[in-house]
Amino acid sequence: MIKNPFSRTSKASGSKTKQKKTEENCRVVSELLRPNGVDQSWRVFSILSEFVSGFNLLRKLGPAITFWGSARLRPGDKFYNEAEELAARLSKKGLTIVTGGGGGIMEAGNVGAYKVGGQSVGLNIRLPMEQKLNPYTTMSQTFDHFFARKVMLAFSSEVYIYYPGGYGTLDELFEILTLIQTEKISSVPVFLYGKKFWTPLVEWMKKELLEKYKTIDLQDLELFQIVDSVDEAEEKVLSKLKVVCEI
Repeated sequence: MIKNPFSRTSKASGSKTKQKKTEENCRVVSELLRPNGVDQSWRVFSILSEFVSGFNLLRKLGPAITFWGSARLRPGDKFYNEAEELAARLSKKGLTIVTGGGGGIMEAGNVGAYKVGGQSVGLNIRLPMEQKLNPYTTMSQTFDHFFARKVMLAFSSEVYIYYPGGYGTLDELFEILTLIQTEKISSVPVFLYGKKFWTPLVEWMKKELLEKYKTIDLQDLELFQIVDSVDEAEEKVLSKLKVVCEI
């Protein structure tokens, strides 16, 4: 049987085509290399600039509390209204209110501080949808890189309070808890606002993570507290701050 002299070439050609197509779809190529072939390692300069400007902004703040929560909640929602009220009360006490700068709970925190003439800070992120800087900030910075923004938020405050939210809020909560647990940042008060929303998650953590799989320790469940009203949150936040900030 005489072999087709072109069969090997055709196969090789097909393999090269397939390889090229695979490479074009590969994350290493599509995300780590720019379309024009420039190495993404040059992004280090834009990242560095965000860290420098972010830390310079934080140096201007006094004692602060960071509000976290869903960007999708709107004025009139229970948690939006209560976040606005708490932010206003704490701002009157001299605290800077820091948020992610977007809508929802972030906007509520900024609105509360802004309305009473307090310092209202927004650390925003550019996203293709959902996120834009709300108009109720007195100081702000917009980031291109999530991790640079999260570093600023992790070092921005003496207290963190989390309202109901989605993936982003949960990601930020567990990152802060991990940093405290591993002593990468100082132990700071963490409050979860909304008993009905947070209790099922905490119960799951206790039953599955602590008791069943033993992937956390008992003291890890003591890194946060649940609060369920503006009055309770205000009292506990100020009580914690009296120890370190003389608020």
